[in-house]
Amino acid sequence: GPTRKMPLTASAMDFFQLFVPDNVLKNMVVQTNMYAKKYQERFGSDEAWIDVTLTEMKAFLGYVISTSIHHCESVLSIWSSGFYSNKSIALIMTQSRFEKILKYFHVVAFRSSQTTHSLYKIQPFLDSLQNGFDSAFRPSQAQVLHEPLIDEDPVFIATCTERELRKRKKRKFSLWVRQCSSTGFICQIYVHLREGGGADGLDALKNKPQLHSMVAKNLCQNASGKNYIIFTGPSITSLNLFEEFEKQGIYCCGLLSARKSDCTGLPPSMLNNPETPQSRGQYRIRMKGNMSLICWYNKGHFRFLTNAYSPVQQGVIIKRKSGEIPCPLAVEAFAAHLSYICKYDDKYSKYFISHKPNKTWQQVFWFAISIAINNAYILYKMSDAYHVTRYSRAQFGERLVKELLGLEDTSPSH
Repeated sequence: GPTRKMPLTASAMDFFQLFVPDNVLKNMVVQTNMYAKKYQERFGSDEAWIDVTLTEMKAFLGYVISTSIHHCESVLSIWSSGFYSNKSIALIMTQSRFEKILKYFHVVAFRSSQTTHSLYKIQPFLDSLQNGFDSAFRPSQAQVLHEPLIDEDPVFIATCTERELRKRKKRKFSLWVRQCSSTGFICQIYVHLREGGGADGLDALKNKPQLHSMVAKNLCQNASGKNYIIFTGPSITSLNLFEEFEKQGIYCCGLLSARKSDCTGLPPSMLNNPETPQSRGQYRIRMKGNMSLICWYNKGHFRFLTNAYSPVQQGVIIKRKSGEIPCPLAVEAFAAHLSYICKYDDKYSKYFISHKPNKTWQQVFWFAISIAINNAYILYKMSDAYHVTRYSRAQFGERLVKELLGLEDTSPSH
């Protein structure tokens, strides 16, 4: 749960600034003004440009964040006369001023001579965000490594033309998270960039177990020695990775797939389906030290690799039509924690910011901001302030937008 007690009067802005405080926003102001100056020195002066202020930067963020509530495809729709126009917030800043800030917006304006990382333009922001996640929340023992749903709004995809779809650039990165499976709080973010040309960014990691292993190690670099139980999907699950994690005091439970998983070191007899028909709930077990490989049958064979649960401990999977199906405890735990993450995706993925810039670093930045707001709402729901106001996720987002735009007086948190 939360590591600090927030006051009853805490506002949406107070929770958001646990992760994106004023000093981070002030740095964005400085870097944006520096980039504007550099840009104009190179390409000619821009008479319409005036240095951005902290108040304007907050309003700029507020406008872009508003697309996560109203799902308008372009943030400029706010100033239009169409369906997505919003007169109540359009008066805070003119459209031309917003477009100027959008043109010059930067988190890091200059590349240092030592920088080789492709995400250097937002790495300091991601590091600051990670520090906020670590200091504001203490996760439960059970956690999940996965890719959250961050794709385009399905309503837009269903209604736009083929030409519009072709114009949209495909993502050049994959975003992975380590998530507390009891609350949905995202504890850590890892961004994997597509290397060079070739396959679409969403497929960059498929069928590459060594890359999935690298992603898992990066996501768990702060988890050593804490006795966490990490649940993984087929692409990450492997015997070598789980044994390496066990040496660090990290325990695992993962679903195996002969097609997607790295099955090195596993007995082939457990990876092949038996010829004799099996009844639902039957399972076979092979062990090596603390590691168990479980083959469980339920309208198909499911294989699990774990060193977190004893294979002899019994559990049940409850189906509405079939009733209780016996299974090892590891299978029950895996199903329970993964179903919670599915519920999280259903509830929160629709609140990702709809604004889709062309530049990769900006796409990552707005996804990270979306995750920060979802985390802020989770902390709000666990605080005393929730019992006073009880905002839904949509209402919380609307309050945050208004507070960033200066339309609501934020309550002091101290």
